[in-house]
Amino acid sequence: MRAVIQRVTSASVKVDGELVSEIGTGLLIFLGVAHQDTETELQYIANKVANLRIFEDADGKMNLSLIDTGGSALVVSQFTLYGDCRKGRRPSFIDAARPDVANDLYEQFISVLKEMNIPTQGGTFQAMMDVQLINDGPVTILLDSNKQF
Repeated sequence: MRAVIQRVTSASVKVDGELVSEIGTGLLIFLGVAHQDTETELQYIANKVANLRIFEDADGKMNLSLIDTGGSALVVSQFTLYGDCRKGRRPSFIDAARPDVANDLYEQFISVLKEMNIPTQGGTFQAMMDVQLINDGPVTILLDSNKQF
């Protein structure tokens, strides 16, 4: 499982011009699911996201987590995080999970964050989405459950 996490002051998702979800201060999380991912990988990424100390404390140091700040999360499914561009010019998505598997883990991921008392919204799975955000910092973190980066 892979995640691109962006610290934001606000973020929203629209589908066909209709607002689907929006958050204020918190994290926009683009989540990619691989075919071999299980609840183990899901728990690893969810715990990392919730506890990453990437928000500033009173001294201006990145020392607070999403849980500490009471911020929100907006989770957007993004299979393209598993695009392999090492050969040729067209990405291969062979490592991405099938849609039924990916959607199940994506929905579980949102539920796990909610169980951690993080106000969490989601995008629309397999939809063409317009994602808007205002980066805070900017701070962007990459996570991979296989710890490749």
